[in-house]
Amino acid sequence: MAHPVSEVFLDSSSGEPMVQEARQAWLQAEQAGWGDPMRLHRPGRLAAQALDQAREVVAAAVGARPDEVIFTASGVHANHAAVAGLALGRRRVGYRIVTTAIDHSSVLTAAAAAGTHEAVQVDHEGHVDLDRWARTVETAGTALACIQVANHEVGTLQPYAEVAEICQHAEVPLVLDATAALGRIDLSEPTGWSALTGWAGAFGGPATVGILVIKKNARWRAPYLTDDYQGGRWPGVPDVPAIYAGAVALDCWLRSGRKVGERQHDLVDQLRTEIVQRVPDVDVAGDPVRRVPHLLTFSALYVDGETLTLELDKAGFAVASGSACSASSEHPSHVLAAMGALTHGNVRIGLTWATTAAEIDQFLAILPPIVAEIRATVGTS
Repeated sequence: MAHPVSEVFLDSSSGEPMVQEARQAWLQAEQAGWGDPMRLHRPGRLAAQALDQAREVVAAAVGARPDEVIFTASGVHANHAAVAGLALGRRRVGYRIVTTAIDHSSVLTAAAAAGTHEAVQVDHEGHVDLDRWARTVETAGTALACIQVANHEVGTLQPYAEVAEICQHAEVPLVLDATAALGRIDLSEPTGWSALTGWAGAFGGPATVGILVIKKNARWRAPYLTDDYQGGRWPGVPDVPAIYAGAVALDCWLRSGRKVGERQHDLVDQLRTEIVQRVPDVDVAGDPVRRVPHLLTFSALYVDGETLTLELDKAGFAVASGSACSASSEHPSHVLAAMGALTHGNVRIGLTWATTAAEIDQFLAILPPIVAEIRATVGTS
């Protein structure tokens, strides 16, 4: 594999680079705990122990029981399974599935496939209106509802605890997508959700590990064929070394993430302030205060987002543009469109565990001349 051109990786929204402790844990588990966890031989017992430890870490992080934790093949698989499984278990109630307009595309497509999808609009900063949410969820025939803890593109925190309370009052199960927030903020206090999803790649674990937590009282049915593994909730022998490495990565964030998050929060505040000061005609999206610490999206007028991304890459900075789910898509971000923000010329920044203040200073120094040069080619500066 060729060495990447970029030296500074600022795209953790698409996956945090694996933390060193997780990499070491994967190698150790691959050597000792690679066996089938349902077998009685030593490799199998070691694998079962590692799997139990991983469940305990996740359960403690989200306020659940270890036996409620399931490991899937990805975060997308976890979202599909959560939505489709609750929809299947609630067929007698109805077919309506409520989301926000800015949920992850995997949730939106799962909702459309599993029932009658209704998306609740958000304000300019990405917040859902609680009164509108309540009216929509309380409509007869609502099978389930879904909401993110924090948006995966702009970082805005949703009032998810209040949303969960509304859903409980309406007796509607809630799927809580915690992908962008797990490990970044404290989610250990119970908030009344029925299913919670996450992805180890988002916090420096392997990309092949999705997290699905289903509360015992949830009317969830597997929407796919299963076998004896993971209590008949996800088929096939689990990839124990990868799962164990993901749990170690999450534990690193739970132990040290607050300090890292404080540093990231300050760096994003600096970016939000200085990008606008240094580059004219720029719109910074999302809530500046109620947000996860590491994400930022901004859009520049008269600039093509793909061109800006490539020029930044040449300068040594890896960032994202367009939809968070499609690097080559010509379609604008559905998140920014729903928020009424600029959908072209946008750049999404995701700070990593190791991002430094010096790197942010360098980014702020090279951004204005790159934008100016691009604008000059189209006659605008």
